[in-house]
Amino acid sequence: MDIEGFVRKRIDDYAYEDLTALLASRIREYKDLSEENSCKMAEAVIDEVKTTLELNSLDDDFLKEIVDIPKADVAMGKMGVGSRGAGDFFVHRKIAEIVSSTDTASLVNPSEQDDGGVVKAPVKNDEVYVTTAVDGIHSRLSDYPFLGGFHVTRATLRDVCVMGADPVAILSDVHLADDGDVGKIFDFTAGVAAVSELVDVPIVAGSTLRVGGDMVLGDRFVSAVGSVGVSDYPPTARKGATEGDVILLTEGSGGGTITTTALYNGFFDVIWDTLNVNFVQASHALFEADLIKDIHAMTDVTNGGLRGDAHEISNTTGVGLEFYEKEIRDCVAPKVLNMLETLNIDPLGVSTDSLMLIAPPEIVGDIKKAVAKYDVPIREIGKVDNSGEPNLIKEDGNVEKLVPLFREAAYTKVKKFVGDTTPEDFEIMKEKVQKACDESILKKEKVVKHIREN
Repeated sequence: MDIEGFVRKRIDDYAYEDLTALLASRIREYKDLSEENSCKMAEAVIDEVKTTLELNSLDDDFLKEIVDIPKADVAMGKMGVGSRGAGDFFVHRKIAEIVSSTDTASLVNPSEQDDGGVVKAPVKNDEVYVTTAVDGIHSRLSDYPFLGGFHVTRATLRDVCVMGADPVAILSDVHLADDGDVGKIFDFTAGVAAVSELVDVPIVAGSTLRVGGDMVLGDRFVSAVGSVGVSDYPPTARKGATEGDVILLTEGSGGGTITTTALYNGFFDVIWDTLNVNFVQASHALFEADLIKDIHAMTDVTNGGLRGDAHEISNTTGVGLEFYEKEIRDCVAPKVLNMLETLNIDPLGVSTDSLMLIAPPEIVGDIKKAVAKYDVPIREIGKVDNSGEPNLIKEDGNVEKLVPLFREAAYTKVKKFVGDTTPEDFEIMKEKVQKACDESILKKEKVVKHIREN
């Protein structure tokens, strides 16, 4: 519970004493405090919020502009942010607009919607390509920190691998709310360390903080893990896909999303299928065989499933993609596929954590041979054409254009309740989000100019 947010939302509608009593009762739901002490804590929070509201009466208009949030009047959930669908993709493109002015030397940046970014770094009169990536723990794994740590570490390493980089370092950022048991931190770190040991990539730095400090009650656990990779070759970003290329896919057994699906739907045996490092091993096999330089593009099937990834690749490159439904289904681990079908979840609309490679036909055999050394199944699932759009050749011969849903396929009861239907006012929402983005860019430019001139 965010008690600062609780106060900010109600401070204009309640008398001081009434708000104090109301907040104190909520605090006692989480804290073993006397009525007197809970009231003192509530008063402290209310007083702090009241103090910050004095900013509104300052004569310094520029400072007021800096601390004022450019409101979109569109909530995260309604826009589908974090739900790996059309709304999420739109917001990420707006984020890319804000950071575009910082890009002076990158080879892959947020504008291309890849999960990792790449820069060149001079090393003794030569150059090496440095890739960085960061991922956050799946929100529904807060109560299962080891699994959350394991899968978020795999996720960030995947993002480095698909840029054609060999991972060399892992960073961990841990946030546990005020009432959380410290054991959660250790459990999460153990999950991160398990992957670190399995792929022989060290954990080199991190940070441990409370969620919201004193302002958030409860035991919610959130965190992120980052990774760094290096390569001697240019990145294998999505933009490298070329007409005539073959599309290959490794077998995917899922990560955080599939684990969450298994936990909250009672398919507990599927969790074991997700605990592997096949993706990183398959990528390492390509490094060993010196094939990275010849592969045109690599990606992980995560953001909204194959539907989302196919749409983003086609949208970024302008090429067409033709996929074969049967071959794709065969690339989902059997137990995982059975669970998805039993729960009526679209396998193409969720993250299966497969490695997708787009490569010229002449090296396909070498790729299969290299990956087979680590016993990771891989199949040809399609080709790149000039249609300009992603299409799925279904098992019955019909053709379906692959488009992302507003949210990824619903894989828990709560997500099914929320639904994946595009809101009727989506275009209006996009306009509001664009306005907030433009205002943030303008604020950034004003502050940069002010600091440079003073």
